[in-house]
Amino acid sequence: MAANADPDWPCVQRKVPQLSLGQVWNGPELPPAAKDWAEDPSVSALVEEVAARRLQIADAQKKISDFAASLPAEQLAPKMTMLVQGMFDHMDAERSHVISGISRYAHKQLEMAAALRKQASDVDQLRAKPDADQDEVERRTDQLNFATRIFNERVQSLTYVCDVPTIIEQRLYQLSKTVSETLAAKK
Repeated sequence: MAANADPDWPCVQRKVPQLSLGQVWNGPELPPAAKDWAEDPSVSALVEEVAARRLQIADAQKKISDFAASLPAEQLAPKMTMLVQGMFDHMDAERSHVISGISRYAHKQLEMAAALRKQASDVDQLRAKPDADQDEVERRTDQLNFATRIFNERVQSLTYVCDVPTIIEQRLYQLSKTVSETLAAKK
């Protein structure tokens, strides 16, 4: 496994803050006009629709195929390259947003771990006192147990959250491949 450049990155997957278009697109080079995808309402709406992870990948692919089929021949390549650029821009931004959220989450976990260690140490010190109020010891032990359970549940959640950037990458690749295949079939 490659060494991770960010020692605070909590995920097993290597942190790649930004994707490059070449990682997900193997079709022809996109023309500069493809960057204007957001100005085309039909392309922009389709980007939003197919990028949504709640939409099954097969349904998203069908929407792309249906969109391509609805275009006049002279608009096919320009609109489809705009679609690829739009999906890339949209989904890479979403992925970057998720990665920043994971980093913030990980920092909060580190802070929480430090607070739990201090809380556990305080409870141990209180228990060690011969004249300690047993109700207070029990109350603080319960608080510590509850905080520890929350911490452990957050650790479990992090495992699932770490998969989201990869899921977005895979979706972007699959959808870009659909566009590439659609363009190849029309030649």
